[in-house]
Amino acid sequence: MLVTKKVNNNVAICIDGNGRELIAIGKGIGFPKLPYEITDMNLVDRTFYDVDSRYLPLLNDIPMEIIDFTARMMDDVKGKLPYETSPNIVMTLADHIAFSIERHRNGIYVQMPSIYEMMQNYPLEVKIGKRFLSEIHRSFQVKLPQDEIQGIAMHFINAKNNATNPEQEELDKARMQQYEEMLEQTTQIIEWEMDIQVRRDTFNYARFASHLSYLFRRMFTQQYMDSDNLQVYTAIREEYPKVAACVSKLNEYYQQNFSTALTEEEQLYLILHINRVCAKANT
Repeated sequence: MLVTKKVNNNVAICIDGNGRELIAIGKGIGFPKLPYEITDMNLVDRTFYDVDSRYLPLLNDIPMEIIDFTARMMDDVKGKLPYETSPNIVMTLADHIAFSIERHRNGIYVQMPSIYEMMQNYPLEVKIGKRFLSEIHRSFQVKLPQDEIQGIAMHFINAKNNATNPEQEELDKARMQQYEEMLEQTTQIIEWEMDIQVRRDTFNYARFASHLSYLFRRMFTQQYMDSDNLQVYTAIREEYPKVAACVSKLNEYYQQNFSTALTEEEQLYLILHINRVCAKANT
């Protein structure tokens, strides 16, 4: 296996014996002078094929133990799935889990819409979400709220809809066109209010866009997140007043154009995501 590019000391881009590019993870494999040949495959703990290059920065942002945990869990559940998943799912799911753990440790609790409809329509994906939550507790001693089951299940539900339901995919295309227009308007408001330039070709923006698509979906189905996070919401607004003011502008935009307003819970969630985008915008 030829190592061609370093991601960090423990992650590298490689070419296998068949000429295919892959991501390899192993202690110290990115440290030697490049390029070089790995002759002892015991040095490689895990490999990933066909991962979009936009997701490579996650290998520096997410703790390696969470990436390894997610990869092991995917190895376990893939045999139970009657459909294919994206090669990127380990990265996106690890990112979701890392952010969920971060929110939990900061005392930020997000209550999702009712899980009962999801249980009726997607029992397998909910079962997988429950399994992930249980293993997160066992592996990291973090007991995430039951609502996080839905966030994990949604990664698999999206994969299922896109793989097995062409009619739903066509409907989603029309809906996504509307969401993309809303996303662009939202991004322009953020750029104006926060005085930043948001790069739209990065994973950080792709992650932000994914969270916004869920927000837009909840807006149009009136299934808002809601809970008793008033104290946390007030504290976050005080900690990030400029971001909070930006969210207020966005709320006005949604009210004027779509006749719907964000709950305080949704505004809290949006403050957190915009703050992440702003933190990465100029790095």
